Amino acid sequence: MNTTKSETGWFLAALAILIFASFFLGLGSAPLFDVDEGAFSEATREMMISKNYLTTWLNGAPRFDKPILIYWLQLASVRLFGLNEFAFRLPSALGGTVWAASIFLFARKEIGNRQAFFAAAMMVLSLQVMVIAKAAIADGVLNCFLAISMFGLFQHYKTGSNKALLFAFAAAGFGMLTKGPIAVIIPFAVTFLFSLQERSLKTWFRMFFNPAGIFLFLAIALPWYWLEYRDQGMAFIEGFFFKHNISRFNSSFEGHSGSLFYYVPVIILGLMPFTGLFFTVLFNLKTLLSDRLNRFLLFWFAFVFLFFSLSGTKLPHYMIYGYTPLFILMARALRMSRHPKSLAIWPLLLLPALACIPLLLPTALQEIDDRYIKAILEGAMGLTGETYIVTFVIATLVVAALQFVPRFSAEWKLIATGIVFSLLINLYLMPLAGKLMQEPIKEAALLAKEKGYKIVMWKTYNPSFLVYSESFVEKRTPEPGEIVLTTVKELDTFINPAILYSKNGIVLVKLMQ
Repeated sequence: MNTTKSETGWFLAALAILIFASFFLGLGSAPLFDVDEGAFSEATREMMISKNYLTTWLNGAPRFDKPILIYWLQLASVRLFGLNEFAFRLPSALGGTVWAASIFLFARKEIGNRQAFFAAAMMVLSLQVMVIAKAAIADGVLNCFLAISMFGLFQHYKTGSNKALLFAFAAAGFGMLTKGPIAVIIPFAVTFLFSLQERSLKTWFRMFFNPAGIFLFLAIALPWYWLEYRDQGMAFIEGFFFKHNISRFNSSFEGHSGSLFYYVPVIILGLMPFTGLFFTVLFNLKTLLSDRLNRFLLFWFAFVFLFFSLSGTKLPHYMIYGYTPLFILMARALRMSRHPKSLAIWPLLLLPALACIPLLLPTALQEIDDRYIKAILEGAMGLTGETYIVTFVIATLVVAALQFVPRFSAEWKLIATGIVFSLLINLYLMPLAGKLMQEPIKEAALLAKEKGYKIVMWKTYNPSFLVYSESFVEKRTPEPGEIVLTTVKELDTFINPAILYSKNGIVLVKLMQ
C-alpha cells in the first residue's frame, strides 16, 4: 500500500512538472491571437468596465456566442493579475490542469498508475491540447468539465455509485455554463449508444432521468440562462441557441466549412508527437473492443468524430472533445505496438517539414498576388532565417537521438519527445507566431491609445485591438479625416492616406480631408 502511494506521488509530481512546462511556461509571452482570444478577452474587459456581470458585450454590442462562466473566470483572473495576456489565459491553463488530473485519477483506478500517467502526459504534451490550454477561450475549461462528467458516468455504470452520478450531473451543469448544449449532447449520446450496445437502456433511463441529478444540473446552469433571457429576451434565444448552436451544425458558420474528412489531418497534427499511437489503436480495435472500458472510450471518440464531421461548421478545436478517451486508449495500446521505434516517424516528419518553411517562402511570394498575404510572408522571411532553421534541425536531431537511448522505454521516449515539442512551441514557435501575426495589432492599438485616436476598423476584424487600445471602434466605411485600421491591400482605395503605422500588412492611416 505504501509503495502504491509513493508511486502515485512520484507520478503526480512528474505530471505537475509536465503541466507547468506545457500549460504555464510562456503563458503570456505572445499577444492575444485574433479572432477568438481577442473576442473573449475584449468581452471580459467590457464586463469589467460596465460591471454588467450577466450579459457579455463586444465593441458595445451584445455577444451571445458563449455562456457566462469563462468570462467570470477571466474577470477574476484579470482582477488579480491585471489586464494582460497571462491573466486572460490563466483560466484555460487551470482548466487544462484539472483536465489532466482527472484523466490520471480516473485512469489509475481502471488501468493502474503507469498507464494513467502516460495517458495524462500525452494529453498535456500533445500539440493541439498544448495550444488550447494556453488560449483565452472556453474550450480548455469545457474539456475539463466534459472529462469529469464522462468519467463520473462510467463510474456509475460500473459501480452504481450515486455520488459519481451526481458529480457527472454537476460537471455537465458547469459545462453548460461554459459552452452550452454540447456539454450535455456528448454525455447523453455516448452513454445512450453505449447502453444500447450493452442492452441496458433501462439503466440509461434511470441514470439520465435521475431527479436529484436533474435538480443539481438545473440548480447550476438554469439561473444564468433564465436571468439572461429575462434581460435580453428573444434576442438571446435567437443569438445563442439558434445562431451559435443550431445554425453551426446545420450550415457553414462564418465560412468554417470542410469535407467529411476534414478532421483526419486535424487528428494527425493535433496528436503530435503521439500520432503513431492513434494508428496503433485503429490497428488493434478488435482486441481493444473486448474490454468494457475501451468500448465506452471508443464510443466517446467515435461519436465526437462523426458528429462534428457531419456538422456544417468545422473548426479544428471541436475534435478535442474526443481526445480524452483517445489518450487513455493510446496508453493502453502502446504495449500492442509491434515496432515502438516507428512511433517516432511522425514527429521526425513534421519537424523537418517545419524547418523547410523559410526555404519555401520566396517561391510563395512569387505565386501570391494578395498584398496583405505578401506582407505577412515578407514579415515571416524576416523572422524565420538561419536561427529558425537551426532550431528545428536541432529539435529533429534530439528527437532522433532519443530513440537510441537504451535506458529509455518506448513510453519515456515518447514523453521525452513531447517535452521537446513543448519547449519548442512554448519558448520559440508561439512567441514567433505572435510577433508575426499579432504584434502589429498590439502596437497599433497602443499607439492609438497613447494618441487618443478614434478608430474606424475597415475590412479587417481584430478584436484584440480593442483590448490593447482600451476603446471601442466603429466598423464601417471610413470618411475623409478619419483614422482607419485596415490592411495594406486596401490602401489603393484611399487618396494619399497618411500612414501612421505599418507592419506585416497591418496599417493605421489617416484619410485626407
